[in-house]
Amino acid sequence: MEKYTIDDLIAIVKRLRQPDGCPWDKVQTHQSIKKDMIEESYEAIDALDNGSDMDFANELGDVLLQVVFHSVLASERNAFDFNTVVAEICNKLISRHTHVFGEDKAGNAEEALANWEKNKKKEKGLDSFTSVLRDVPAYYPALMRAGKVQKKAKKTVGFDWDDIEPVYSKVYEEIDELKEAHSSGDKERIEEEFGDFLFAAVNLSRFMDVDAESALSGACAKFIRRFEKMEREAERRGLKLDEMTLDEQDAIWNEIKHS
Repeated sequence: MEKYTIDDLIAIVKRLRQPDGCPWDKVQTHQSIKKDMIEESYEAIDALDNGSDMDFANELGDVLLQVVFHSVLASERNAFDFNTVVAEICNKLISRHTHVFGEDKAGNAEEALANWEKNKKKEKGLDSFTSVLRDVPAYYPALMRAGKVQKKAKKTVGFDWDDIEPVYSKVYEEIDELKEAHSSGDKERIEEEFGDFLFAAVNLSRFMDVDAESALSGACAKFIRRFEKMEREAERRGLKLDEMTLDEQDAIWNEIKHS
């Protein structure tokens, strides 16, 4: 495999952006490719979990391409370049690791994170407890954002239950309120109450030390695995899923679920 450097990657992206470059690359903007960074990050994590180091390296390259692409776009409008990006992260790592590069102390990972958060609040001017919550990016997946907001509310002012029982009660309470909203037929109220239910469910996952985002992802994967088995079993019996009744489908599903 040919060996290249970060300078080569930057040069390639700049070449693609030239008037005689790639018709697709040269018309892209920050806004048009912003979703690609999210998608490539997910694909990198998927490759990591699948266990292939080379697949992981390949997907990390796609993530790096997004960083370089945005840097080149920014340099074209004289905002910043890739070296600025590198300088920003180096400065951040040094300024927030005051227990390594400064006079703070950290004897464990928890103390190190506390120093990081303290320095982050100072740098960003987060001068109120609410500003700390608002600093959680709105672009996060909603389950992830909910968990982080809840953790910060606990960490900043101790706004949290002492044990899990009230959390269960809150989940049941939100389900009851969701039922009432559904009975009303008010779409706006239903959406609001469903959001409250999900927020309470994330709170429950946090008390169980379960990552809600990962748990739901696992549930999706499990559903697909079982669906595949159901489809194969239906075919083995000479049946087609789309021609079966729900009761017939459900019967096979339950057999698979309990097998």
